[in-house]
Amino acid sequence: MYTFSGLFLGLLTILAFIASFSNAETHYHEFVVKETPVKRLCRIHNIITVNDQFPGPTLAVRDGDTLVIKAINIGRYNVTLHWHGIRQMRTPWADGPEYVTQCPIKPGATYTYRFTIENQEGTLWWHAHSRWLRATVYGALIIYPKLGSSYPFPKPKLEFPILLGEWWDRDPIDVLRQATFTGGAPNVSDAYTINGQPGDLYRCSSKETLKFLVDLGDTVLLRVINAALNQQLFFSVANHRLTVVGADAAYDKPFTTSVIMLGPGQTTNVLLTANQTPGRYYIAARAYASARNAPFDNTTTTAILEYKSAKRGVSSRPTLPQLPAYNDTATVTAFTSQLKSLSQTKVPTQIDDSLFFTVGLGFLNCNPGPRCQGPNNTRFAASMNNVSFVLPRRTSLLQAYYQNIPGIFTTDFPPVPPVKFDYTGNVSRALWRPVFSTKLYKLKFGSRVQIVLQDTAIFSTEDHPIHLHGYHFYVVGQGFGNFNPNRDTAKFNLIDPPVRNTIDVPVGGWAVIRFVADNPGVWLMHCHIDSHLTWGLAMSFLVENGVGELQSIEPPPADLPPC
Repeated sequence: MYTFSGLFLGLLTILAFIASFSNAETHYHEFVVKETPVKRLCRIHNIITVNDQFPGPTLAVRDGDTLVIKAINIGRYNVTLHWHGIRQMRTPWADGPEYVTQCPIKPGATYTYRFTIENQEGTLWWHAHSRWLRATVYGALIIYPKLGSSYPFPKPKLEFPILLGEWWDRDPIDVLRQATFTGGAPNVSDAYTINGQPGDLYRCSSKETLKFLVDLGDTVLLRVINAALNQQLFFSVANHRLTVVGADAAYDKPFTTSVIMLGPGQTTNVLLTANQTPGRYYIAARAYASARNAPFDNTTTTAILEYKSAKRGVSSRPTLPQLPAYNDTATVTAFTSQLKSLSQTKVPTQIDDSLFFTVGLGFLNCNPGPRCQGPNNTRFAASMNNVSFVLPRRTSLLQAYYQNIPGIFTTDFPPVPPVKFDYTGNVSRALWRPVFSTKLYKLKFGSRVQIVLQDTAIFSTEDHPIHLHGYHFYVVGQGFGNFNPNRDTAKFNLIDPPVRNTIDVPVGGWAVIRFVADNPGVWLMHCHIDSHLTWGLAMSFLVENGVGELQSIEPPPADLPPC
């Protein structure tokens, strides 16, 4: 029997629920994709930008808000836009990866992305998802709590988005074309950037070096985003400790560190207290490069944290933080092992689909010549479970599924490697060459999924940032060597594992993720190192519709781009 007080409390709950939606807003934006002249490293380049901005506009919304973004392409390349980390519940047409959920927006065409933020808070970002346009087409996507809610930590006085990127002293599409032609690794970047600026350790960059001004005692929230195309990055602020409070739009138990590491696609929120002697301190980032004997950009990007009360002319050169060595995996492990969800989570404990995916590079044998400039006269390839993912061109995967178009894909992606081997040891040459195809793995709506992501040593063991579209997931375990279910499962964290949308699979190791397949659609899973994606390090899940209106895929928009 209900009491009056119980009914009253229930009514208050319903009213609060309704109020949370009534406070939601719809944000309308136009994103004009176009060429813009930009000067970096002493030279002017015409780069692809959004609204003439590099980086692009910051989107600031609240949980529950809706975004309507009209993308107008007046550039010279096809383009799509991806809202990295947004779950896109029932709106897979807005996800953005080229030939997966849509065909590209051609020069002169437009497409409108419509989606709602549902139960997400923190820092995400958006970027192009067509070839290498992501090198210059990206921006921050900040999700504030609903009105009446607050952060689970003291409100900072200041907030700064920090977007880490890579800069090539030529058109990134030309870099991609050259690598595609030769079959070898692409040229590494010429600089790293912070909010589009390399910083004063590079030529012709001193005047434009960014400054972040603070008062003594300020608490600052840094929303750090790794938008780099191909490189994991260490990040630090000289003489200041960083308190990690969240990652990938999920809150974490706070812990303090002097350095963080982000793989491409990852975000990390840190609190910094301006409690040092008033002066100027470098904010800096440099490479974490785990592949043996692979070239990488060994430079350092900087910005400046400057106290407003600092005396002018005294020690004008900022203090530089001591960043880890480029191959310091121990520091990476120490950092990632501290990431835990703020509270207990609903980790699936009963598993319906148990999958094991190898991730890594491979080779194609070919005749020596200008198109065989990979190691030992080969061409680079990459794969999951020995399948190198091939994107369709006639239509997108989602359109093919929704419209029952045959011959675009198959649903026989292998749940385990076709051949078991010593994944992180010496690999037989017979296993170097992958199979090229467009295979999807079908998941039943509502199924509880576990995926073991296992690095391989075919070319070199390497840290791979794996991103799953349409979902976030629990990282229940990580380790080195070959995953051993008898030994490693007992160490899983099923209480407060971190929630991510992009997981760095440790160099020469493994990571285990779990999620519930509650979002119908076709969802790409891929390495967020774009050269690896180009070589085929990807696959897609097909999550079929459940029963009921709220579990159905909305019909395709009327302005969906044709192929």
